[in-house]
Amino acid sequence: MRALLIVDVQNDFLPGGALGIEGGGRVIPVINALQREPFDSIVACRDWHPKGHVSFASTHGKRPYDKVELLGGEVQILWPDHCVQGTQGAAFSPQLDQTKVERVFDKGVDVERDSYSAFFDNQHVRSTGLGAYLKDLGVDTIYIAGLATDYCVLFSARDALSLCFSVVVVEDGWQAIGDEKEALQKLLQLGAKVISFRGGGI
Repeated sequence: MRALLIVDVQNDFLPGGALGIEGGGRVIPVINALQREPFDSIVACRDWHPKGHVSFASTHGKRPYDKVELLGGEVQILWPDHCVQGTQGAAFSPQLDQTKVERVFDKGVDVERDSYSAFFDNQHVRSTGLGAYLKDLGVDTIYIAGLATDYCVLFSARDALSLCFSVVVVEDGWQAIGDEKEALQKLLQLGAKVISFRGGGI
């Protein structure tokens, strides 16, 4: 069985948002088209941060994209305040077709831990429940598209593979914050399959 996972297509990650990704809007028509394919399940995840989240530069009195060392030695990249619970920036893009999304999984809800992956926080302390949900449905293959390639898509693919799902990442349905080619290489090294959809079916 196949599932489509839509990652973080939220206003704050789109151009003009608090952490807007250049070219991020181009993924939306691809993801909308993907949803017309015969998936057994379509789910989405979203950043859903409390105020004062550990990943926010403002929490530490630092500048965005500075780095700090957290307890345990983890290095945290600091971001502009983004996807704060209940704000317009945390909402899914109004251009995203959500009619077939059967469930949304929240991540980054713990004020003390960041969470790039749709499955676990970065320290693997808290599970979102997505893995168990898909396994209960009998899903064995997950297609992933969304934002951003080099963070939340990459980490979600890594964790899905660690949970023994087969992973297919749709390259025309993603956009990176930084080095797209490096992210692609990491995905391939992890064991993900990378395809180009281009409206031609999967």
